[in-house]
Amino acid sequence: MRDPVFEPIKINRYESANRIYMPAMHLGMANNYFVTDTLVEFYRERGRGGAGMICAGYATPDDMSGSVLNIGAHRDEYIPGLTKLAKAIKENGAGAVIQLNHSGRYNYSFFIGGRQPVAPSAIASRLTREEPKALTVDEIKQIVKSFAEAAGRVKAAGFDAVEILAGTGYLISEFLSPLTNHRTDMYGGTPENRVRFALELFQAIRKSVGAHFPIIVRMNGNDFMSGGQGRGELREFSKKFVAEGTVDALCINVGWHEARVPQIVTSVPRGAFAYLSRGIKEMVDVPVIASHRINTPDTARRMIEDGVCDMVAIGRGLIADPYFPEKMRTGREKEIMHCIACAQGCFDHLFQLKPVACMCNPKAGYESTKRIEKTSSPKKVLVVGGGPAGMSAALAACEKGHEVTLLEERSVLGGQLYLAAAPPGREEFVELAKNLAAQIDTQNITVKLGIKADGPLIESHKPDHVILATGAIPLFPPIKGRELPNVVQAWDLLEKKAYTGKRVVIIGGGAVGVETALFLAEKGTISGETLKFLMVNQAEPLEDLYTLCIKGTKQVIMVEMLDTVGKDIGKSTRWGMMQELSRVGVEINTQTKALEITESGVRVEMNGAVKEIPADTVVLAAGSRSYNPLQEEVLKRKIPCSVVGDAKRVALAFDAVHQGFDAGRAIE
Repeated sequence: MRDPVFEPIKINRYESANRIYMPAMHLGMANNYFVTDTLVEFYRERGRGGAGMICAGYATPDDMSGSVLNIGAHRDEYIPGLTKLAKAIKENGAGAVIQLNHSGRYNYSFFIGGRQPVAPSAIASRLTREEPKALTVDEIKQIVKSFAEAAGRVKAAGFDAVEILAGTGYLISEFLSPLTNHRTDMYGGTPENRVRFALELFQAIRKSVGAHFPIIVRMNGNDFMSGGQGRGELREFSKKFVAEGTVDALCINVGWHEARVPQIVTSVPRGAFAYLSRGIKEMVDVPVIASHRINTPDTARRMIEDGVCDMVAIGRGLIADPYFPEKMRTGREKEIMHCIACAQGCFDHLFQLKPVACMCNPKAGYESTKRIEKTSSPKKVLVVGGGPAGMSAALAACEKGHEVTLLEERSVLGGQLYLAAAPPGREEFVELAKNLAAQIDTQNITVKLGIKADGPLIESHKPDHVILATGAIPLFPPIKGRELPNVVQAWDLLEKKAYTGKRVVIIGGGAVGVETALFLAEKGTISGETLKFLMVNQAEPLEDLYTLCIKGTKQVIMVEMLDTVGKDIGKSTRWGMMQELSRVGVEINTQTKALEITESGVRVEMNGAVKEIPADTVVLAAGSRSYNPLQEEVLKRKIPCSVVGDAKRVALAFDAVHQGFDAGRAIE
């Protein structure tokens, strides 16, 4: 049967074998602008995986446009590395593209030797809070020239196309938007003036690369910035990009980095922004590429088949599984490891100036250093615990060539991933549990469910090595009244083993407390399906429907001793969760100590005074502690063992997966 994803498509004279486009993502893997072997091997692996076109980057057109962790394209000395990168992408049939971008006011002065970042106008961003220097006309002309020269280097290096980033709040989009462009000269004011810089830049690149070299522009479908550009003006600009800028394809991006609409996290529904690519596709006659949260074959296939785009940009989906396209093409979709948009290894790492890695794929970013070579002396490996750490360990040990048995006390593999998936917008964590279990099913791994391991049972398996991945258990804070019948554990609540009354006080404002608050605040709200039914039939005013979406039936209050909540949540995810807590009306009390739980509520000390907060139910969300009861049993039997995941130290799911993988591959 015809699969629209695997039909060829032309961009200018380049023909892509399929319609999967890997967009540029900053990986933090370059070294002083030079392409590294780490970067080459990362993209080589994605080329092997079957994507039609792969866009690396971004690359810098001058030394003010990025940092030394970006790929350099502003000097000839970078061409050999660019050539090596293009060759690695192309050697298995993928089209090689590289993105050029200037970060404008989003750059930090410490990235550019203390110099002042530049922008169309001297308006600081919420991201950096640094005031940029307003560019002169001569400086604008020089940037245009630098882009054109960089594009020439890209072509000389052997790339099949060049992409220009004209969105996300970077320099070109700063010129396009009235929010950041307050100029009064030929580059500011009217839409015709604000688009001038972009058109001059595209036209200069066209002269540099020639008529037949594909130019792709990645632009916003909506900035999601108050006072910025919405769909209407951007749709009009898309026509100008094609007609006057001679652009060959448009890749539709979403939002600026400062926007308060979530764009890349797990709470964003799959394919949610398809309407933006559809809106621009209606305006132009060149291929349009849709972006963001396209992480399943069904989503990709439906979007192309429905005509909302011509290609799909799958970025983090190809970090999580480089072979996503090939598995899709060959009917092995059940084997795909899906990106769950946790952002723990990609975006959160970038905020820490670390190279990109992946929770779902512990090999991502380590293609050359964490390859698993088959052992010459296979061993019997017993893994105790079927959460993310245990499953990752079992898979790595099996790939190494060992005989692996996995024991899990529960009736299903996945462990705490099911807890993480309970709050609204976090359902993708179940996907990871299912994906890891599916990988286990495809391997020669013996799985025994409903088995509580102990010393004699472990000994009976006669293992050569044991990996303990027994996870964690919830903490019970030493607070008077915790045994009362109106007290429940957050874990029990998230697993639907307990229920609450209308007034709920949550003790603990870490990740579990925040997730529990959102879980409870959702109770009584209407579903997306119901919302569409009521809206289409105009059954209620839009204002009432909005309220029904966000206001549930529970009154939720959080109590936290620290000065803020959610400190242990990754930066990429935390701001959205905090925004949601505010929107749904969760009351947050920080620097507040819970003194005693009573039959009618919680006595707390707040601002030096003691008061009682009324509650029908009190939820304990004080975190968790490692659960490792078997290590001593294993060691006294003189069996080599490793401890991984929360059993070793309570941390993120990212750490659990990577520790498990490393332990499994380390067994010789």
